Amino acid sequence: MRVAENNVLCLGQVDIDDVELDARSRDDVPAALQGIQFLHRDKDVLQRILHLLSSDLFRSAEPEGDSRGAEEHRKRNGIDPNVGRPGMSLWSILVLAILKQALNCDYDRLHDLACQHLAVRRMMGLSDVFEQGGFSYRTIVRNVSLFTAELLDEINQVVVQAGHQLKGLGSGQPLQARCDSFVVETDVEYPTDVRLLWDAMRSLLRLMGTWQAAFGVAGWRQHRQLMKAGQRLYGRVRIARQYKKNPQHVRRYVGFAQQMAERAQESLASLRERGVEEDKLRTGKDLAGLVEKLADQVDRRILQGEVIPSAEKIYSVFVPFTRWCAKGKAGVPVELGVPVCVVEDEHQFLLSYRIMWTESDVDLVPEIIEETKGKYPELEGCSFDKGFWSPRGKATLGRLLKNAVLPKKGRLSKADRKREGREEFRAGRKAHPAVESAINNLEQRGLDRVREKSKAGFARTVALSMLAANVHRIGMIVRDRERERLRRTGLRRAA
Repeated sequence: MRVAENNVLCLGQVDIDDVELDARSRDDVPAALQGIQFLHRDKDVLQRILHLLSSDLFRSAEPEGDSRGAEEHRKRNGIDPNVGRPGMSLWSILVLAILKQALNCDYDRLHDLACQHLAVRRMMGLSDVFEQGGFSYRTIVRNVSLFTAELLDEINQVVVQAGHQLKGLGSGQPLQARCDSFVVETDVEYPTDVRLLWDAMRSLLRLMGTWQAAFGVAGWRQHRQLMKAGQRLYGRVRIARQYKKNPQHVRRYVGFAQQMAERAQESLASLRERGVEEDKLRTGKDLAGLVEKLADQVDRRILQGEVIPSAEKIYSVFVPFTRWCAKGKAGVPVELGVPVCVVEDEHQFLLSYRIMWTESDVDLVPEIIEETKGKYPELEGCSFDKGFWSPRGKATLGRLLKNAVLPKKGRLSKADRKREGREEFRAGRKAHPAVESAINNLEQRGLDRVREKSKAGFARTVALSMLAANVHRIGMIVRDRERERLRRTGLRRAA
């Protein structure tokens, strides 16, 4: 049984709107909690958030590509939120998810906060008397992982609108924004050919050992010894750095990998003959093909001296969507991750984002502005740096925005000099570097390095960091106003 929020107070429970938070604290926990409390006090905002949570939180369990609603999915699978053991309320799950990214902490610290931190527990709507036991670690992990990037993006729009109201912006008041991209690093090591081959080969050997126990696959009873043999060969290749002078180690290493891949293909063929479903064999098939591909690349690059085209390269076995990003930053020649483009308004709220799985900055300008304009029609201007320049982007921005600040690369024509000499254009370029502060803030909210291995997990982390940064921004505004109120009260009392 799952409820949106525990509305009936019991013994030892404090109303969330009345939870006392220290405005003088400089820690991130009170600031994030103040932002969460502000959203809870605005009942219209609260109802909109709870409605989104109630209707969409179960969609993460739907099969991929299923467009039916959450209600149909629950009926089809016999899921009734009103029946069964009490689970975490939707509000509690949202509080923990925001805290995790706002503090950039792991699930171990989040588990401790949910069980031991009094203010956090009260903000979750828990009683100090009847609910002292807390939640298990796995319960928190499973519930926070229910969020999807689409749901978090919808909640973020509600939060941004609440933040604009807090700043005193009226309905339809024009917004100015700035847009930039940065690389969100994935949790990978520096990719070398021999290292990637070992990652793929040990994964294949481990999987074959599992299948030997489950299906009785012949030829893999000594998979542990095979893994030790492969590790020894990998170690010799690592030590022999001058590959051309010692090619025998590389040949043995490549030959062993090719032998393991061939043996795995034979095992897959025997399992198919025994009637094992193809879906269960897909992982083994992919790993065997990957070992063959990487062994061929090691042979071509080291033994034959070929240059591997960039399109054929793989940068991580475990996080396959990792990109090799060389943005030309001083002291950082290469970053391994995925570029993310963000749009921040003049009030330091993050409006939208786009994960660039394959795109570049030049390709992104029309799409991200059209998306942001659809969410916030009051957007009238946006600034970019020269890396986003393209004639197509300039034409699209001129159609969508009144003040498009997109400086041109290279030599300027007379018309370009006139366009970039306008007062609004120059003011936008001067204000644009402030977006670096938003990027740094996002890196402090969990986007310094993402440890998720799947695309869905990566996208969820990025969306949750956007939401947490906006909630933290609201909390900072509320905290600063409360500090000013306390300062003025203290001055009046002293007088």
